[in-house]
Amino acid sequence: MFPLQLLALLFISSHQPTQEEEEEAGGGQKSEGDMVVRGGKRSEEDMVFRRGDLLEVPRTLFTHFGIYLGRGRVVHFIPDIIPVVSSDERRIKQMVTNIRLLLGVLIKRGSIRVDSVNDFAYGSEILINTTDKVCSCPPLSGEEVALRAEKLQGHVSYSLLWYNCEHFVMYCRYGTLTSFQTFQFCKTMRKLLMSQRVAKVTAVLGVCLLLYLRAVTMGAALLAALLPFLFWMAS
Repeated sequence: MFPLQLLALLFISSHQPTQEEEEEAGGGQKSEGDMVVRGGKRSEEDMVFRRGDLLEVPRTLFTHFGIYLGRGRVVHFIPDIIPVVSSDERRIKQMVTNIRLLLGVLIKRGSIRVDSVNDFAYGSEILINTTDKVCSCPPLSGEEVALRAEKLQGHVSYSLLWYNCEHFVMYCRYGTLTSFQTFQFCKTMRKLLMSQRVAKVTAVLGVCLLLYLRAVTMGAALLAALLPFLFWMAS
C-alpha cells in the first residue's frame, strides 16, 4: 500500500487548479489579482495580461515581442538551431539558450513556440500593447490575434532584419509585416554610411591603397573612385 499512497500524495501535491476551476471556486468572479502574472523576479508593478495582448520585453540591444495566449503562456518567434540538428521534441521544448539563439540567427532558422511568461520575460519588465499608439493599423480582436499566433506555430525561416519576432507579432495583431526596430536600424545605418564624411574617408583610403600597391592605373583609379562617389551622391 505504501507505493500507492506515495503516488496519490505526489498526484495531489502536483495538481494545480485550472482557470475554470478557480472561477467556479470564486463564484464565477475573477479578481484582478487572479490575472496577475509577473515577468521573472518581483516587480513593483503588477501587470494584467489578456488573451491577444502584445507583450514587449526590452533587452540590452533589442526588444523581444510575443503574444499572450492566456494561462501564463506566450507565443513568440525566436531564432533556434536545435530544430535543424535534432527532431527530439524534448530538446526543442527546453528553454532556448544564448548559443542556440546566436546559431539560429547565423543559419537563419527559428521557431514560433509557446513558453511561460517567466521564460519569455527572463526577468525583464514586460510592456503591454505599446505599439497600439504608433501603428497606423487598428488592432484586431484579442481572440483573433491569439488564434493567428497559435496557427503559425512551427519551425520557419528567420531573418534578423526582414522577418523577426516583431514582424510576427505585428502580423498577428495588426495584419501587417512591419518592424519598427528594422526601420530604425536601417535609418541609423543610412545616416552613418551615406554621409559626406564617409565619402571623404573612403576616397582617402582608396588613394592610400593605390599608392601602397603601386597600382595607379586608369582602371584602378576609376574603381577606387566609384565607391566614394556613390557615397557622396547618396549623402
